[in-house]
Amino acid sequence: MTTLALVLSLACGEAEARCLDEETIEGTDGTPAGTGKGPTASVLAASDPRGILAGMVTDALSRSQALGATRMLADAALQDVEEIKAGKKIQASAGGGLGPSLAQSGTITETAAVQARASLSASQLLYDGGRTDRLVEWRSQIAEAARYGYLSQQEQVAVSTVSLALERSRYRMQVQVYSQYARKMSCLVEALETIVKADRGRASELVQARKSQQQAELSMVQAQSQARQVEVQLRRFVGDGLPGIEGLGSVLLAVPPLEALQADVERSADLAQYQAQALAAQRYAAATEASTKPQLSWVFGGSKTAGVGGNVPTVNNRAASLQVGLQLSVPLMNPGVAYASEAARLRATAAQLQRADALEARRFRVAEIFEQTQSAFDRARRVGAVLRDSDQVRNFTLQQWQQLGRRSLFDVMGAEGDHYGLRVAYVNAIHDGQQLNALLLSLGRGVTEWLR
Repeated sequence: MTTLALVLSLACGEAEARCLDEETIEGTDGTPAGTGKGPTASVLAASDPRGILAGMVTDALSRSQALGATRMLADAALQDVEEIKAGKKIQASAGGGLGPSLAQSGTITETAAVQARASLSASQLLYDGGRTDRLVEWRSQIAEAARYGYLSQQEQVAVSTVSLALERSRYRMQVQVYSQYARKMSCLVEALETIVKADRGRASELVQARKSQQQAELSMVQAQSQARQVEVQLRRFVGDGLPGIEGLGSVLLAVPPLEALQADVERSADLAQYQAQALAAQRYAAATEASTKPQLSWVFGGSKTAGVGGNVPTVNNRAASLQVGLQLSVPLMNPGVAYASEAARLRATAAQLQRADALEARRFRVAEIFEQTQSAFDRARRVGAVLRDSDQVRNFTLQQWQQLGRRSLFDVMGAEGDHYGLRVAYVNAIHDGQQLNALLLSLGRGVTEWLR
């Protein structure tokens, strides 16, 4: 028994010594959870998690074809504004024709076998009751809504990129935990192989340890597969050059106060887009009403004709005309305008109600996600506290197992399994909180602005 105890102590001591420096995982404050060691200077120097996220978002924005299409639509809306503005500038046109002609004045009929005609006209709107101005304002608000649509699309791309980056960090950290768990079990297996050589009756414990090692390796392989799947999705956004995950486990830990988040809701691009659409509907209603007012323009026109053949002598078969003056157009009856104006006003009211509903829904959504975020980070803090106790329990259990008969192998593996399960839960809680925090920012001022 003394020999077996000595063999067990030496085997476990050597295995434990080989695995001690692997038991680290980045915590919420940059220190490894479950240990008293801090990060190395090289890690701190290379780690700029906010810069990493900002670079990835920049790449995603530059590569997004959907965002490019939205930008084109916003630019097209600006061109629509200029088109309406140009309606108040001088308009000119020229015309011409060639062919036979017939003209009758009283009892006199004049014909020409071939007549050439040329005309030139110019005009400019002087007054239309403000209709053109209202149309310019309508198009300007539509362009503003398109711009906010572009910003909203930009925010969606940024949030998706940040979310995928955090998911990649989650699974890569899980891989670290499971690989450390597998190595720990490997150390235990090596110790038991040495023990079994001296005591064949402990073979069942070796089988149990190998089973735990295989389960840890299986979990590690599954986490690696999930990480690769997320990386495939992330490459679609940012390309093949994926940065490391250093520091991403603690980049979004600061949760703004709920009051500030609620106030930021009205700054979101989605709400601003609703407001612009409502104002556009109001301006269009005003433009529709203005279409019933008189329109005044100045006009200038001239024409020249020349013909050959027919019954008019060649010397007389030429004519010219010139006119300059003001032109007034007064709408007298258009029954459809009243219905069009009422429809425009109803659409404006509907747009205002949609914005109010969206604002209320988003504020409640912010309150809900804020509670979820607080809960996730509270869970992370509580798991971290349990994790420190768990680290002591598993070390004590291993030491007592080394003292033959004090603890069973099942106690050791149970303590190790609980400890590494808590580490995975800690990683998940931290990343759940960060994902929700990013979503909170996107509902207000936006992740894009936060990264700036």
